[in-house]
Amino acid sequence: MVVTKAKEQSSVRLKRAYLPPSPEDGARVLADRLWPRGLRKSETAIDRWLKDGAPSAELRRWFGHDPSRWDEFRPETKANCRVGRWC
Repeated sequence: MVVTKAKEQSSVRLKRAYLPPSPEDGARVLADRLWPRGLRKSETAIDRWLKDGAPSAELRRWFGHDPSRWDEFRPETKANCRVGRWC
């Protein structure tokens, strides 16, 4: 997931890292511990990679993309985050 912040607005928009950049993206920030599979860093337009702004590997494994764990996962993610202003 890439978080984009539009230059002319002070809003944050979510966009998949696999989607090509567009002029209205603004700054593109990847907030994930893992680099997206199959994407070369040299071929992306990601301005900053916040590895520490994402859940730990242990928490990600526990969650396992199970929607029934979402309500418990969200607060744990914030507690687990090490980049205070981004979480």
